[in-house]
Amino acid sequence: MIIPERPALERRVLDLIAAPPGSRAGATRIAVVPGGCGTGRTSLLLRLRDLVGRNAAQYIDVERVATTPERFLKAVCESSPFPMQSALAGSGDERSPRDAFAAALRFLSEARGSTGDPVMFLLDEFLELRTFESFPGLRSVLRDFLAALQASPNRFVLTTRYTVRAHRLLRDAPSRFEVVAVAPLSPAEVRATLPPMERRRTEEEEDHTRDELARLVQALADGRPAYARLIAETAVAMAPRGGADPVGALSALLAPGGQLTTLLRFCYELRLHRARGYGALKAILEVLAAEEPLTLTEIALRLRRTPGSTKDYLSWLEDVDLIDARQKRYRVADPLMRVWIRLHCRAVPPAEEEVAHEVHTYVLGRLPDVSAAPLALTAAVPGGGTERDWGIIEID
Repeated sequence: MIIPERPALERRVLDLIAAPPGSRAGATRIAVVPGGCGTGRTSLLLRLRDLVGRNAAQYIDVERVATTPERFLKAVCESSPFPMQSALAGSGDERSPRDAFAAALRFLSEARGSTGDPVMFLLDEFLELRTFESFPGLRSVLRDFLAALQASPNRFVLTTRYTVRAHRLLRDAPSRFEVVAVAPLSPAEVRATLPPMERRRTEEEEDHTRDELARLVQALADGRPAYARLIAETAVAMAPRGGADPVGALSALLAPGGQLTTLLRFCYELRLHRARGYGALKAILEVLAAEEPLTLTEIALRLRRTPGSTKDYLSWLEDVDLIDARQKRYRVADPLMRVWIRLHCRAVPPAEEEVAHEVHTYVLGRLPDVSAAPLALTAAVPGGGTERDWGIIEID
């Protein structure tokens, strides 16, 4: 797997958690990196592991191994590159879930490298530790976890897809914890990850073409690495005669069975299942997908519910970052998620012409973010013509 590089973000995190000269235990910062689906949190941690060295840093996918405290402890210790001190890892026969979780915290806090130096832990989706709060004796798992990390000389980077929940948890946390916002990919960063294309022009013309393609992909993907990678790879793969068709690629990706359709459905369902009021929340998302931004009163009228109950629903959607509010007006947080809802949250799959129409509307709204994009927007739309090569950036 090719892991995209984001040197500025990687350096910022490494500088944040680096121990200053002569520092004592607990003097380093702990980076907390929240971000929506497709924003590159996992890629960041895997890159940091490779930059620091796999013998000095351990990556842990908490979401995959947070089953029971006992099995979590076993998974963390068995995959660790650090020496297995039995006093830290636990004996393997802990008498209760609480004992197993305490052993896991002890290992994260006190593990050392082969030279006896502090080590780095990279914990992906750390809020999933909350799963353990359903076990006896574990009612304050996340508070205990933060306290253990606060007192440890080890270095930590934590990620989560739930931004609102992370900020709420860290509201009263010690100052050692610092939230690192992940900025959208810049056109230059997108350009660095573009797949190779057949070269049929001069080097100067090729550079200009790749610049324009990067700007368009960045705008269509809303700066999200996962979306940008899918759009860029598909655009180049389906390009005729060496051209690149990112708009046509987006249509293909959002069609029934498309890769982006699958990814967005996963994000949509996962977040809704982590919230309360499943059915009502879906209804609000459909209301906002049809028209946004809307006020609380406008949403309540369309939903035919009281403002009080609608306010609760909206707060639950904000809690899992599916919507955001600006000046008391609500909208779907992820613009491509909104397109997906319009296309796929319906009784029947969308026809090809409907996908083309929605993508056409979306692209027209995003184009102001792309300066001087050489595009002819003549897409096939219901009742329109049959031109299908819109959005192609020719190379030959």
